[in-house]
Amino acid sequence: MLIGAHVGDDDPLNEAEARGAEVVQVFLADPKSWKAATPHPQAEALRAAGVGLVVHSPYVINVASTNNRIRIPSRKLLLSHAEAAAASGAAGLVVHGGHVRKGEPEDVGIENWRKLFGRQHAEGGFPVPVLVENTAGGDGALARRFDVLARLWDAIGEYEPGFCLDTCHAFAAGEDLGDVVDRVRSITGRIDLVHLNSSRDPFGSSRDRHANIANGTINPELLVSVCSAANAPVVVETPSEGQAADIAFLRSRLGAA
Repeated sequence: MLIGAHVGDDDPLNEAEARGAEVVQVFLADPKSWKAATPHPQAEALRAAGVGLVVHSPYVINVASTNNRIRIPSRKLLLSHAEAAAASGAAGLVVHGGHVRKGEPEDVGIENWRKLFGRQHAEGGFPVPVLVENTAGGDGALARRFDVLARLWDAIGEYEPGFCLDTCHAFAAGEDLGDVVDRVRSITGRIDLVHLNSSRDPFGSSRDRHANIANGTINPELLVSVCSAANAPVVVETPSEGQAADIAFLRSRLGAA
């Protein structure tokens, strides 16, 4: 099981070494912008050092949107980041599940996801696995509540998308972490990556605020249990000053399991 962290884009190799990370997650462009992606300049050095790589897509992407001015650029930007991620040797591209606007039916957003995968499948598919990530809040979110996630997977599952389980997001969304791995797998059939984060806020808060393992509101042993059950690469997206301790804790507990 690879354990690592989301790190800064400038020098992920040195940041991996400083944290004891076996895998790093990075952005390939400003996550709050619509800028196209380019391959990471340290991609070859990361491969040579044996450090795994995952790319997180920009936050602005919302392929579920009913607004053409958001959905169409989102499709293009997602493909740009997928191509750059593949050129960087990344194992996958993480993308949030997106949302529809208040009062709009979720089925419209789900259909927009299906169209995205269907069109790309007709052109040979994405060049790197696309990992849909569960989210913490929003009434129109497609990957917050697991009942809606199941409907989404009914629409896109045939295209074999990947799945990224974020523990803080699930906890904030009011999903019990005790059996979360089994429930996710019953929907998606897979977990390709775990974003292992504690939460600054209580269960069901709908607030996406990550905390380090030692000082968050989620029982650390419960987080260890999720990692063990998922048996997938783990990336902590916790505050950077505590990431080395988070990784060391997980490695010691999972090694002893």
